[in-house]
Amino acid sequence: MDPLISLTDAQPTPFWLDDPRRPRPTPALVGGTACDLLVVGGGYTGLWTALVAKERDPSVDVLLIEADEVGAAASGRNGGFCESSLTHGLYNGLHRWPGEIGTLERLGQENLRGIEDTLTRHDIDCDWERTGSIVVATEPYQLDGLAEEAEVTARYGGKPVLLDAAEVRAEIDSPTFLGGLWNKDDVAMVNPARLAWGLRRACLDLGVRIHEHTPATALAEHGAVVAVRTPYGRITAGRVALATNAFPSLLPRHRPYTVPVYDYALMTEPLTEAQLASVGWARRQGFADSSNQFHYVRLSADNRVLWGGYDAIHYGGRVRVEHERRPATYATLARHFFTTFPQLEGVRFSHAWGGVIDTSTRFCVFFDTSHHGKVAYAAGFTGLGVGATRFGAEVILDLLAGERTERTALELVRRKPLPFPPEPVRSIGIGITKWSLARADRNEGRRNLWLRTLDRVGLGFDS
Repeated sequence: MDPLISLTDAQPTPFWLDDPRRPRPTPALVGGTACDLLVVGGGYTGLWTALVAKERDPSVDVLLIEADEVGAAASGRNGGFCESSLTHGLYNGLHRWPGEIGTLERLGQENLRGIEDTLTRHDIDCDWERTGSIVVATEPYQLDGLAEEAEVTARYGGKPVLLDAAEVRAEIDSPTFLGGLWNKDDVAMVNPARLAWGLRRACLDLGVRIHEHTPATALAEHGAVVAVRTPYGRITAGRVALATNAFPSLLPRHRPYTVPVYDYALMTEPLTEAQLASVGWARRQGFADSSNQFHYVRLSADNRVLWGGYDAIHYGGRVRVEHERRPATYATLARHFFTTFPQLEGVRFSHAWGGVIDTSTRFCVFFDTSHHGKVAYAAGFTGLGVGATRFGAEVILDLLAGERTERTALELVRRKPLPFPPEPVRSIGIGITKWSLARADRNEGRRNLWLRTLDRVGLGFDS
C-alpha cells in the first residue's frame, strides 16, 4: 500500500486536544485587578508555577493569564514523554555541568516522583504509566554508543538494561531494531493535554484565578509592583512569573536566547488486538531511535501509535498558526512508520499535527530575573518540558522569593546559555547544522568540521 493513502482521513488537529473532556475556557480578563503573583502563560511552566505557589503558601493570591487556552500549545501537543532528565539527557548534562551532574540527576528523579505525588494528591487522571523508555539502534554503528550510554547511566545511579536484537524485538518487534537500551525508571507516559487540564483544575480548586484568551501585551515596573497590560485591562502584581517559552517574551533582552522550532507527529487509529500482537509491546514503553534526526514513539491508552519527530523545522523565528501543518513532513513520517512496522500495513492515521517548541544553545532550560528580582523567567526546555517544567517552576518561585536553595545554587540556574546570533546568520547556522546532522546519520555518525566546531565551543547537540 502507498504510505500516503494512510493519511487520507487524518484530521489536521492534535489528537490529545481532540477530546470531549476538554474544559470550557474561563472568561478573558476585563478591567483592572491586582495580585501577589501573576503567572503569564498557561502551559506546563505556568500551571506548575501557580500550583506550587499555592501549595507553598495557600494565602498567596495567584492570577494566571493565558493568551489562548490552557494547554493549547506545546503542553497539549507533545508526545507525552515525562522524563526525569533536567538537562535533555545525561550526556548533554555531563558535558556542560560535569561537577553538578550527580546532583542534577538526583533532582530530576525527585522531580519525577514529585509529579507522580501531585497527580495522586489532586486526583489527576492523565493516563500516567511509569513504563520507562527504550533507545533503539537501527544502524550497527549505534550499538557501541548504547553500550557506552548504559555504562555511564549506571555510574550515575540509573538501572539501564542493554538489549540485543532478539531482546529488543521481544519488547517491540521491528525488523529495523538491532539493539536497545531500556531505562526503566526515568520516564513515564502521560496524556499531555489531560495533564495540563488536570493541573488547571487543581489550580482552580486551590483558589488560583485563571483568565484565558488574555494575552499579556506589555510589562513595566512601577515602584514596588509590576504592571502588565492585557487587551482589556491592567494587572498590578508584587511578583511576575513569565512562562511563555516559545512565544516572544515580554522582555526583549531575553529573546535572543531561544528560537522557535516546529515539531510534527502522527497518530494512528486504534490497533486491533491482532495488530498489537504483531508488534508485541506488552510493557508499553515509549521508544526513540538513536539517530540525530530521531523519531519518538509510544502507545496511547486506547492502543494508538503516536509517531513523531525527525523533521524539526525552523521558520526564521516566526511563530505562526500556518506552520502547524506540514504535509511534506507527514508524508515522510508515514513512510518511516511503515518501514519500521511493515506488519502494520493498512493501518490509517487519524490525526496529523504540529506545534512549536523553544530551544536554546544548550538544549535545556535556563533562568533569569529582571526588574529588581520582581520578575523571573524560565525557557529553553527543547522538547523535554513535560517533566522539567515542574523543576523550572520551583526555581522560578525560589528566585522570586530571593531564596538561596540547592536549586538556585546550581550553575545550570545561575548561568544563561550563549545567545543565538541575529538573523539571517541564525537561520543560516541552523540550516547548516541540520544538514550536517542528517549527513552524520548517513555516514555512521561521523561529525563533520562544522559539528566538531560547535562541539568545541559548547554548542554541539549530543543527547
